[in-house]
Amino acid sequence: MEIVATLLIALGLAMDCFAVSLGIGTSPIKKTLRTVFRLTFHFGLFQALMTLIGWLAGSRIVNLIAGFDHWVAFALLAWVGIRMIIESFSNKEEAREGNPSKGGLLIMLSVATSIDALAVGLSLALVEVPILFASVVIGVTSLLLSLLGLFIGSRLGMKFGKRMELIGGLILIGIGARILLSHLFV
Repeated sequence: MEIVATLLIALGLAMDCFAVSLGIGTSPIKKTLRTVFRLTFHFGLFQALMTLIGWLAGSRIVNLIAGFDHWVAFALLAWVGIRMIIESFSNKEEAREGNPSKGGLLIMLSVATSIDALAVGLSLALVEVPILFASVVIGVTSLLLSLLGLFIGSRLGMKFGKRMELIGGLILIGIGARILLSHLFV
């Protein structure tokens, strides 16, 4: 597979990372260098690893989770999105209790944005792609687009405040719904 095709696949997979990062960027959490690193690193790492796992696992694991992977992604993104919407109506100005750059919430977001990479990894195995190169390209692209999403979201959040957190929550729910609908109506 040529480099251009690998880059296009990487861009397609990274769009969920970008959109989720955009939503997180609008939230009032403090965006320190450490927070930004954790989010972007995990999004890139999970995209790369899920691609690799899909390639290694072959058709068995994909067949086992294909029936419900879209429901998992939808549930995780909707849960985070609903929390952001609720926070947008709160009068509190302090950072919210659930920091998306830490712990379970970070893992949930990382898994939700990278589930599609599992299926892509399987398809790459079928066409005998050098998986290490493809995984690195996918991971780095996801990391960079996540960084861009956080930056843009942060700028919008500073300008429009809580309204952007509401929009960010709606974006996350929309991404989850898109994943769900694309799998239900294929």
